[in-house]
Amino acid sequence: MHKKIKLIFILFLLFNSFLFAKDIEIENIFKNKQVDGTIVIESLNTKKISIYNDKRAEKLYSPASTFKIPNTLIALNEGVVTKDSVIVWDKKIREYESWNKDQTLLTAFKSSCVWCYQEFASKIGVEKYKKYLKELNYGNKKIGDEITRFWLDESLKITVFEQLSFLKRLYKNELPFKLEDMNTLKEIMIDEENEDYIIRAKTGWEGKYGWYVGYVETKDDVWFFAMNIDTKTKDDLPKRKAITLEALKIKGII
Repeated sequence: MHKKIKLIFILFLLFNSFLFAKDIEIENIFKNKQVDGTIVIESLNTKKISIYNDKRAEKLYSPASTFKIPNTLIALNEGVVTKDSVIVWDKKIREYESWNKDQTLLTAFKSSCVWCYQEFASKIGVEKYKKYLKELNYGNKKIGDEITRFWLDESLKITVFEQLSFLKRLYKNELPFKLEDMNTLKEIMIDEENEDYIIRAKTGWEGKYGWYVGYVETKDDVWFFAMNIDTKTKDDLPKRKAITLEALKIKGII
């Protein structure tokens, strides 16, 4: 009996050492990329969760362009855009070349076209956004003074854990929107697709920090992820996705 208890104890220690080693591996990804941040990855089926830097994951941050996920649904629901709309460029030259032309909903989402979504916001208005944010229980639900910048100027804020919760509701079609619109959003969220998995995700950048949030559908599970890193320069921006992909590979997800 004593030997059996000892064996169970050793196995328990080995199992926990294995989990700890995995977390150290994720920590090393951040160290190797020389950035501070957090990532949370959670399984739909097994509920298994991996968390790096839980304190940061509980902090509120501006969603920046990750707000385009709910904002796309709001804009579709309000009829200010459709899946096939042409969003006419106003001929103003902006920072990113990809913004300086007519857009579709797909290209506006993919290129994080700020002026496109600012047009939507102007048409939707403060009161409707207040209603939607409350209904969606999205972040701190605050709009601030500028209807075209509240998701960029740190009025609206959300945690990594809250991002994850919202993504789960989207995947399960539990949001208060038409199924057709949620399917449209899921289609334009596809960031990578191959025979083994599909990643649906969105980046975001506030200036001082950046996001990569979404979920990956594998053959036997769905894994939700949300990550946030400090961005000292634009050179740090590719690290958002790179860190996430490395973490998903270390966990054996992709």
